[in-house]
Amino acid sequence: MSETNKDVAVAFYKAVTEGRVEDAFRLYAVPTGYRQHNPLIEDGMEGLRKIVTWLTDARCEIKRVFADGDHVILHSHWHGLSDNPRGEAVVDIFRLEGGKVVEHWDVIQPIPKTSANSNTMF
Repeated sequence: MSETNKDVAVAFYKAVTEGRVEDAFRLYAVPTGYRQHNPLIEDGMEGLRKIVTWLTDARCEIKRVFADGDHVILHSHWHGLSDNPRGEAVVDIFRLEGGKVVEHWDVIQPIPKTSANSNTMF
């Protein structure tokens, strides 16, 4: 189940970030019951449709995908969400129900110029 949920969440994420919101919802989510926990985005397909217009110049690279039952976590490196030339580290959490995405949370952290350690954020 976790591997299938990972595939669904990644496909949903890619479709949305490519601007194919209708396809993402038709294939991988529940259009009428999708709950959004990012306070800047409305619930449902319309909320994501509005935010995608803001993402047109942004791009991301998924670095890791984790699944635990009906929850899937994506750890990604984004560029273009802000004017930070290093980009942002983003964690998206999805909850699936019956093989469809029904809920989303995210945490976004700017990548700083310097670090107190030699590790990367990825």
